[in-house]
Amino acid sequence: MFRLTRPLLQQVLKKTTGITGLAVHPNPLPELARTYESTLSVLSTIPHASVYRQSAEALTKHKLDIRQLDEGQIEESLDIAKDELKVAENILEWKAWEPLEERPPPGQWEYFGNTSSPVS
Repeated sequence: MFRLTRPLLQQVLKKTTGITGLAVHPNPLPELARTYESTLSVLSTIPHASVYRQSAEALTKHKLDIRQLDEGQIEESLDIAKDELKVAENILEWKAWEPLEERPPPGQWEYFGNTSSPVS
């Protein structure tokens, strides 16, 4: 006899996430894995020396390996993953790893008493 546990029963009967604007996804785990794979694909086109690529790639691989995230409901994790993919695409488009076209004005990088300047 098949016995439903409470979390499984709730997932089967889930009609709403209870979060305005966040719909229940019919099959979120495969979609989450595809989104992480897409993110890794975009990140692989960013130069390896980029700190953004290194950190985002490590985080995405970690999330892909575990897929049990403390980000609330699975639909929230999927929403966050899609946002991370958009950020990676923007970083690629903007070529954020390249040096600035113009030197920043004096004081541009000073905040909260930090007077260090960026590495050129």
